[in-house]
Amino acid sequence: MAKDEDLKVDAIVVGGGMAGATMGLALVRGGLSVAVIERQAPPAFRDPTFDGRTSAIAYGSAKVFEGIGIWSELEPVAQPIHDIRVADGTPWEGPSSLFLHYDHRELGDSPLGYILENRDIRDVLLREAAAAGTLHLLAPAAVEQAERDVGGASVTLANGQRLSARLIIGADGRNSPLREAAGIRATRFGYPQTAIVCTVVHERPHAGVAVELFLPSGPFAMLPMTEQRSSIVWSEKNDVARDMLALDDESFHYELHRRFGDWLGEIRIEGPRFAYPLGLMHAERYTDRRLALIGDAAHVIHPIAGQGLNMGIRDVAALAEAVVDAYRLGLDIGDGPVLARYERWRRFDNVFMAATTDALNRLFSNDIGPLRLARDLGLAAINRLPPAKRFFMRHAMGVVGDLPRLVKGEPI
Repeated sequence: MAKDEDLKVDAIVVGGGMAGATMGLALVRGGLSVAVIERQAPPAFRDPTFDGRTSAIAYGSAKVFEGIGIWSELEPVAQPIHDIRVADGTPWEGPSSLFLHYDHRELGDSPLGYILENRDIRDVLLREAAAAGTLHLLAPAAVEQAERDVGGASVTLANGQRLSARLIIGADGRNSPLREAAGIRATRFGYPQTAIVCTVVHERPHAGVAVELFLPSGPFAMLPMTEQRSSIVWSEKNDVARDMLALDDESFHYELHRRFGDWLGEIRIEGPRFAYPLGLMHAERYTDRRLALIGDAAHVIHPIAGQGLNMGIRDVAALAEAVVDAYRLGLDIGDGPVLARYERWRRFDNVFMAATTDALNRLFSNDIGPLRLARDLGLAAINRLPPAKRFFMRHAMGVVGDLPRLVKGEPI
């Protein structure tokens, strides 16, 4: 297609990351035509140095991927999470003897979730997007102007191409230009923490066990990956994180091993180290005239529970259902009531998760003796209350509440 050719579609998704590309595919599977606009060239997403993170994909999110037809490609590179262990501890004393243990067998045969490398998710999404007949992937491309009125919406790209649609979906990140242009305010603040991310290879198999160890400086997560590897998400105070990242390989390995422990035998760091500043952001509303925000454009949370991407995927499932239902009824998919349905559906869950992860991080990121004892006793108490523990397990799986069809494993 020539750069100066206009394009008319049902919906325009601005942002082709994991949430945006998933959104585009969900709408296409529902029968709509979609344009996905992404600043980065697709090869950049596949570069191992672009993003060293993994994502914990909840069971319900895997169902969404299955519903849009990509899970068969993701499953071979996904590591099932069979158990989750949560404990308090310190680098010098190790984990507390009081802990919380989730075993997937308490709910049936299905895993609690999966660990996937972000670049694998992006690779599959982009390949499927390129192959979808009514999905137009424009990348690299930059939005220069977006217009929205009662009659419709349009986007003009930096190369002069103009796209028109009934709805614009903002998946353009935590600093969303679409959100800012719409005048949607956001509550935001930065945590005094940085996430250090790396991958380790270990001597013994992890058996699909994910561990969240709460250290005084922040959570230290050990997430099982394929091929006897684990992903480390190490939340550290900003100044200490800078010092850790500046260490030579031998010294960094020593500090990492102090926290990781010997439960999987000898460990070896594989690949580069990454650092990500941590913060919270929540938009005061998710919609405006012919505009809906999803994923990081609507909310950003602390990675303490690994739920950030899952919230975005549930946004996708809810918005896709609201839009596809309206489309099949012959209604205007960008109309106010359609978007209001999406906002009502997602707001409580997102606010709850943001507040919960913020409270957990504040509660556990300290070394106050009486508070440590109370935390340990609380984890042990939940561990001995099967009904409460099963509820929290189902919540971690993303299968609690008023679920969209895709999350329930039903067709869009």
